[in-house]
Parts: sequence; C-alpha cells; structure tokens
Amino acid sequence: MNNDKEMNYKAWIAVLILGGLLWITPPPEGLTANAWQLFAIFISAIFGIVIKAATMGSISMISIALVAALQLRAPGDMSQSVKLALSGFGNGTIWMITIAFFISRGFIKTGLGRRVAYWFIVKLGKSPLGIAYGLAFSDLVLAPATPSNTARAGGILMPIMKSIAIGFGSDPADPKTHRRMGAYLTLNSYYANLLGAAMFITGTASNSMCQKFAKDLGVEISWGGWAMAAIVPGIVCLLLTPWLLFKIYPPELKDTKAVQQDTKKKLTDLGAITRNEWLMVVAFVMLLVMWIFGPQLKIDATVGAMIGLGFLLLSGVLTWEDVKGEKGAWDTMVWFSALVMMAEGLNQLGFVSWFSAIVKAELGHLPWYWAFPAVILVYFYTRYLFASATAHVAAMYSAMLAVGIAVGIEGKLLALMLGFTGSLSGVLTHYAHGPAPILYGVGYVDLKDWWRIGFIFSVVYLLIFMGLGAAWWKILGIY
Repeated sequence: MNNDKEMNYKAWIAVLILGGLLWITPPPEGLTANAWQLFAIFISAIFGIVIKAATMGSISMISIALVAALQLRAPGDMSQSVKLALSGFGNGTIWMITIAFFISRGFIKTGLGRRVAYWFIVKLGKSPLGIAYGLAFSDLVLAPATPSNTARAGGILMPIMKSIAIGFGSDPADPKTHRRMGAYLTLNSYYANLLGAAMFITGTASNSMCQKFAKDLGVEISWGGWAMAAIVPGIVCLLLTPWLLFKIYPPELKDTKAVQQDTKKKLTDLGAITRNEWLMVVAFVMLLVMWIFGPQLKIDATVGAMIGLGFLLLSGVLTWEDVKGEKGAWDTMVWFSALVMMAEGLNQLGFVSWFSAIVKAELGHLPWYWAFPAVILVYFYTRYLFASATAHVAAMYSAMLAVGIAVGIEGKLLALMLGFTGSLSGVLTHYAHGPAPILYGVGYVDLKDWWRIGFIFSVVYLLIFMGLGAAWWKILGIY
C-alpha cells in the first residue's frame, strides 16, 4: 500500500510521549484504568499512523501485542486476553473487505476490468468530471438494492474505478502517477458510496439497526420515509461532490479527450470477450444476486463473497498464488483488524458509555434547538473512535437518541439525522466504514489527504443536511 520506510524513530518519540502522558494520567472519574490505558494505545496508534512513525501493519501488530501482553481486555486471564486481542481477524466484515481485493484481482487478471474501464472512458471520458459523475450515479442506482455498501464498493465499483484510473495512466505502484487520476476517482467513489448508504435504509447494513433502535424508543421510520427525508440533501451532496472535489483535490489530467479517442482503438483491439472474462461476468452476476437478495436467500454478504471467490478459484480464473500475492489485501486485514479490536474493546470496557453519560449531563440544560446540533456533532465526530459503522451505531445511536428526546428534540427528526450521520461520518478516516479500507488500500490517496479532505467534506455534508435538509424536513412535516 505505502512505500514509506519501515521505522521513523523521530516520529516514534512523539508517539511514545503522547502514549506515555496518557498512560500515566489517572483515569477520569467513572472510567476504569484498563479502559483508559486501551484508549491511550488506540490514540497513540492512530497518531503513529498519521505521522508515519512506521507502516500501518507494524503499528497494528505492536498494538495487538501490547493489548494482549498487558491483558487490557481480560485482566488476569492471559489466554482470553490473547483471544480478544486477535478477535479482529475473525470479524466477518474484515474478511468481506479482504475478499473484495481478491475479486478485484480477477477483474484485472482476466482483462474484464480493462474492457469495462475502456467502455466508461469512451462513453464518459470527455472530462474527469464526466467519469466521476458516472461512477457516483452507478453507486446510487445500486445502493437501494445492495444492503452491504462494503460489497458494493469492493466487489462492484472499486475494480471498475481502479481499471479506469490505470487506463488514464495512474499506476497504484507509482506514487508519481497517483494524482493523475486515481486519487481523485478514489475519494469521489468513497464519498458517493457513503451518500448512497445514507439515503436508503437498505444502502448499508447499519441503517436497519438504526430503524430498530428508533422503534424501541417509540419512533417509527419506514423505508419510504427515510428515503424521502434523505433524497433532497442527498442528491444535492451527490451533485456537488465530484465538482467540489475537482476544485480542492483536482486530478492532474484535466483534458481527457485525447485519451478518450485513443481508448476507442484500444477497446476495439481487445476483440471478443475471452472465456475467463465470461467466467468473471458469471461470478459478478452471482455476487450481485447474493448481495442484493441476500436477506431473502439467507446468505450473509461475507458468505456470498466467499462463494464468489471459491467459484473463481475452482474455475481457474484465480489461483492460490494470485490470492497470496495480493499484498494490499493482507496488509489491510492486519491494520483494520487491530483498529476494530481496540474500538470494540473501548466499548466493552465502558469507555463509550462513560462518554455518553458526560454528553447527557452536559446537554440536559439546553433548549432543543441548541441540543439538536450538539448531539449530531458529538455523534458525528466520535466516529474517530470507531472502526465500523455497525460498531458506532450499536454503541451510541440509542444513547444519543434517548438524550435528545429527553431534552425535547422531535424524535423522528433526531432519529433520521442520526441515521444519516452513521454513513456520512465515514468520510473522516480511512477505517471508519467498510469501503474505506478497500478504497484506501488501492493505494492512490495519501493518509494525510484522506483525513484532510474527509474533514472538509464532513463540514460540507453537515451544513447541507442540517441546513437544506432541515428546511426540507419542515416541508415534509417531520418537525
């Protein structure tokens, strides 16, 4: 993924100072020492990744070793401590992400990805914006019918996006070419995926959890009601995203007409679709069916991905050497497993509930029109502490909704905005949502750019949803 040197010892000094200061600071009242110490390791690991003290894999393995050796998640039980420290490797979503890389390899190896990319370039390639909008609206069309936005990003659109970027001369292995086209299309694809996830209950798995938690607190949200509330701010964000990203993080290649003309010939030269390309098409259709109709077929998205990979291996489209050689997949598995494990540990040890109680105490005296943005901002930016949307929703959605209702915020208004926020807040980091490690793992976007641009778009999306969205929800009579 990254070609950074293995160890930057000057940066490590900064990491150790931060971690040491947090470690020796007495835990706040209401928080156990274990929870505070795990928080110190988690924050230090994130800080080390951002300032590039070492590769993410190295920092992640060191973090796992510390959590296990210090028995932070299971005091006094070394065996259980090791098991919990390694629990991230057994997470189904992480395997879904890893398998998405292998499926992407099939698109590239067979040449199907190149053929699809050439077709996109010929049809939409007059400008980078045309391609960006084409990919964004492709995701939007799939979003209502694909409950796993991780599957949608990794198994469907990422291989196409990557092939298009390569077609324009952006080589993931050559950092000098990343900004030519690949970095722009990567972030555009990620943000479009999150917007599709926010706009439909079936756009991502965690939305159905929001619906259930809201119902438990007496707030009913239908599929149509969710979509109707999200459609106006969501479409505005989707229309704005490729253009705004083009302004603040532009691709180096701005005039693509010459490439478009050259690509027409390349598409013709590919000739007829080969046997392995057809097999890849079959696998692709199988995956779509399993991911779209998974709930009805009782097939989990990760299981569907495993079946698809098994088909590619049995048919000879992929070999085990291909799987072993997909370094980005294994690298992503290691660092994402470590972050998920620590984030889950913070929840298990009571850090999240402690923080939620503080928020409730601080907001209890506010009028609802001040409490509403305060609750949303807290919920949005605590996403830095979570390595998945599901974990974020499970830990904080009910608590934030209950706090808001208690101070007088209209229940349906808050339930919907918290639901949208569960996806929108994924813009913040490279680990916040399932598609993030997949698209970051392609290797086009530098970590600092991912966080910097993500924060800018977090502000933009919040302003649109809480400004234009609030006006739209007033028209709908939601509050």
